[in-house]
Amino acid sequence: MLQIFTALSRALRDLMQLKILWLIIWPILLASSLWLIVGVVFWDTFSIWIFQGLAAIGVSEWIEGVDSSWLAYIIQSLIHVLVFIPLVMVTILIIMAIFEMPALINLVAKRHYPDLKRGNGGTIVGTVINSIFALFIFAFIWVSTLPLWAFGIGVVVPFVAAAFINQQLFRYDALSEHANKDEMKQLLRSKRFSLWNLGLITGMLQFVPLLNFVAPTFTALAFIHYELARLDKIRSVSSSTMKV
Repeated sequence: MLQIFTALSRALRDLMQLKILWLIIWPILLASSLWLIVGVVFWDTFSIWIFQGLAAIGVSEWIEGVDSSWLAYIIQSLIHVLVFIPLVMVTILIIMAIFEMPALINLVAKRHYPDLKRGNGGTIVGTVINSIFALFIFAFIWVSTLPLWAFGIGVVVPFVAAAFINQQLFRYDALSEHANKDEMKQLLRSKRFSLWNLGLITGMLQFVPLLNFVAPTFTALAFIHYELARLDKIRSVSSSTMKV
């Protein structure tokens, strides 16, 4: 846990830099605009899908039974917003994983790990495939656990989903430029529980108003710090062993 808290504290310090501001803002603007346009164009289609999902867990009958039409409309609109926010957040995370990670990795590496040599074990194709896989499993988690909401257990689903997509998206990209292929295999297979913990902690910020605006960038920075520190450590251990 000490490594996790160290990564989080360093990510917080890096987040305060002025140059990070634009990296925070443009993915939010792009993702919000994209889903706002999609939401307006396909409002009726999304309404049908949401209604079918609510019907599956028995909530649609309760909404239809609400006497006040305006209250029922507000509830339905609120449900649309609750669906809209996770879609925006996931889109922001994917944008960051594919387009912003190199800039953030350079920032962290120059400031904290200037002597860490680059192994270039990852590829753009690997990043894209990893992002698609993360998105697919994320959607599967949400869809397959819909019945749990009827029993109140569904409240844990957003946190599990956030923990998964955070660690799945950023663990690969954080290592892709500095670790070689063998080092990436070694690091990606180890410390899985710690990676999930880091994913859960950073994922919780996505549900806190205002903080959720900086959560994607903070998450990326935290995983970069965590993974580069691990890479630096195994190289130091390997170097010491060779000298002995």
